[in-house]
Amino acid sequence: MSRIGTKPVVIPDGVTATPKQGAIEIKGPKGSLKVIVPEGIKAELEDGTVVVSRQSEEKRIKSFHGLTRSLINNSVIGVSEGFTKVLRITGTGYKADLVGKAVLRLSLGYSHPVDFALPQGVEATVEERGTLLSLHGTDKQLVGETAARIRKVRPPDSYKGKGVRYEGEKLKLKPGKAGAATK
Repeated sequence: MSRIGTKPVVIPDGVTATPKQGAIEIKGPKGSLKVIVPEGIKAELEDGTVVVSRQSEEKRIKSFHGLTRSLINNSVIGVSEGFTKVLRITGTGYKADLVGKAVLRLSLGYSHPVDFALPQGVEATVEERGTLLSLHGTDKQLVGETAARIRKVRPPDSYKGKGVRYEGEKLKLKPGKAGAATK
């Protein structure tokens, strides 16, 4: 039995969940999200909670039980509180600027600035002279994917640590050419 799948998802005040054919729609103060419920899985509304159950013991259906519950829970949290990912830009002259609301201009040591188009549903704020970038949105998966794509433009260098990294990410820097200094 799935430990995660059997827990009910509590629906807070101001959030509504509406089961539909093959999906469940969740609306809240920050927006609305739709979670697809796979075949063999049932999501029902009971006393202000969403209960996810499976209809058979097939391995494929068992694997979707906890996943569906987690997706519904993340959607409830997203429409009520939202999700945030913070990226730190490190390096001399490295920075990010917002051009309008939908484009990030990243200066990351290349010969040209890189324009990164933000997907719909993700907002960005730039702080600390362009070195701290915060991404906000209701869809946890979309916010995380956008942060990973921005980080991929210039991942942190393993020698000097320059590049884009997640806030709180630890880097182990490699030593430089130690052999040249001893001669």
